[in-house]
Amino acid sequence: MRLIQNMSTIAEYPATECPSERVIKIAVIGGSGVGKTALVVRFLTRRFIGDYERNAGTLYSRQIQIDGEQVAIQVQDTPGDQVNGHNLNSNEQVKRSIQWADAVVLVYSITDCKSFEIISHLHQQVRRTHADRVPIIIVANKVDLLHVKQVEPHQGQKLANMLGCTFYEVSASENYNDVYNAFHVLCKEISKQQAPVNTEKKRSSLIPRPKSPNMQDLKRRFKQALSAKVRTVTSV
Repeated sequence: MRLIQNMSTIAEYPATECPSERVIKIAVIGGSGVGKTALVVRFLTRRFIGDYERNAGTLYSRQIQIDGEQVAIQVQDTPGDQVNGHNLNSNEQVKRSIQWADAVVLVYSITDCKSFEIISHLHQQVRRTHADRVPIIIVANKVDLLHVKQVEPHQGQKLANMLGCTFYEVSASENYNDVYNAFHVLCKEISKQQAPVNTEKKRSSLIPRPKSPNMQDLKRRFKQALSAKVRTVTSV
């Protein structure tokens, strides 16, 4: 896995650094302390690290296989302190992250009801900000901490149904497979959406390139010279 850069320069990420032709960009958004970084690292590396430094808006990249094709995955880990509270419209960093992404993962912790309450506001922010109707999934993290649970499973499922999102309950610390499945299914959905574009690109690459103007000019001049020579011979 490769750490690329922070969100302030995300739009300047050079395409030449990704060896794969296909790039899938995912923004992970949620309140502070819900485990966004742990989810991203778990998905990309299989590892769980309990403690992280304060998230400054890190962009991660890795090559993965989707249906036999090598794809570059870029995951933007948005700072949680940028989305705490309901006044999200003025936050430029969150807007840039949403506009950049091909899909969005909204994360809350079952141990924090406030992180759950802002999910609907985040969903509205995505729909207002992004020009396209990008896929959005809702992930409830820390399901292993049942003794401090504040949000019930049916609450998360009900909200996801109301918003038209796929819902996952996961534990970044205890279950890699659930985390991987949530991200991988989302990646496959994005890949299918991108397929028609790539097909057109492949078709266009099979169309012969227009002849070079210089070559056409040379042929025209050659024909003119040949015609002049023929006229000269005829006149003789």
